[in-house]
Amino acid sequence: MRVEILGCSGGIGGNGMRTTSLLVDGDILIDAGTGVGDLSLERLAAIDHVFITHAHLDHIACLPLMVDSVGEMRERPITMYATAETLEIIRRHIFNWQIWPDFSVIPTPENPFLRFAVIEVGQAVEIGTRSIVPLPAIHTVPAVGFHLHERSSGASLAFSGDTSICEPLWEAVNAIGDLRYLIIEAAFANRERELALLSKHLCPSLMLDELGKLQSRPEVLVTHAKPSQLQQIAEEITAGDGPHRPRMLAPGTILEF
Repeated sequence: MRVEILGCSGGIGGNGMRTTSLLVDGDILIDAGTGVGDLSLERLAAIDHVFITHAHLDHIACLPLMVDSVGEMRERPITMYATAETLEIIRRHIFNWQIWPDFSVIPTPENPFLRFAVIEVGQAVEIGTRSIVPLPAIHTVPAVGFHLHERSSGASLAFSGDTSICEPLWEAVNAIGDLRYLIIEAAFANRERELALLSKHLCPSLMLDELGKLQSRPEVLVTHAKPSQLQQIAEEITAGDGPHRPRMLAPGTILEF
């Protein structure tokens, strides 16, 4: 698997600040934040599958525009995968003919630009030799993370998505025997610890406490920092204790496994 980080910021504001989106092997998106907008039409048209962690705008902003931009260039629908709860939110509030057209019936219900597929925590979606398994997460809306595995490589990546303290996440991650990369969020600096708890995010102190539950030693990469707090978050992570030594994820990073 080849994972290209299109966006890993908790906001926008120049200097490569793009919200969450990971491109896998050129044909799979994990979330569809603003980083997707930097892709060419040809690269957008090559995306067959979009896996959504949750329905917040920073994770889905480019999905409606992408479908509209390349739908007629493709011979088959783009498939969006989400839990039943997230799918219902997106259908009701985005593809509702008021915010955006319902591309699941355009140009026809029999041959639409977009189709929806329901996923469940712990149930793998197999795409060729690749497996994508939804992981538990706790957020202000229904949410999941993802475990990416390529059968021939014997290596995996886990992505927390947006989450707060979540014991089931660590139970699932610790059951992954070949974990090479862990991408985990830290949205706020430590001074905003109470806000992080209220909004069901992590700050460096909370994240480092959570990493104390991790039993393996993958490379740990930190995502989703608020742009105005990025430098402080990075400094607090560097100064933190623990064996894992996480580092900030950067847009344009390529992870291969």
